[in-house]
Amino acid sequence: MSDEQAPRRFNLSRRRRENSPAGTKKRRDLWVTAEEEAALVARAARDKVTVPNLLISSALSDAQETTVERRAAIAELMSLHNLLARSSNNINQLARQANATSEFPAEAREALKHIRSVAVRIDRTIEGLIQG
Repeated sequence: MSDEQAPRRFNLSRRRRENSPAGTKKRRDLWVTAEEEAALVARAARDKVTVPNLLISSALSDAQETTVERRAAIAELMSLHNLLARSSNNINQLARQANATSEFPAEAREALKHIRSVAVRIDRTIEGLIQG
């Protein structure tokens, strides 16, 4: 059996990507700082790939979130943090009132309903981050 007829095996230790049958069509030049270059080289070495392969696989991966998506998730979590801080203050005031009068305040039911809705939003945000 000649080399051309031999079945090709996938090589897991391969650093470069396979050559495209159609050839390379576009070239992209990228300018980075010395710190960014060092980080790219270190990450590529850790993953045992070349820097161009690392950049292409990272950019085209569906598993990675974009910076915009990450910022939106962080903004949502910060908003939820502020809601919880305000809600906990309200709960403390209601508890103080309940302890002073020995009666369960009517506003407490609404406050607890609000806390539950915030908890649901937190769960949804975390699920969105996990699912990507």
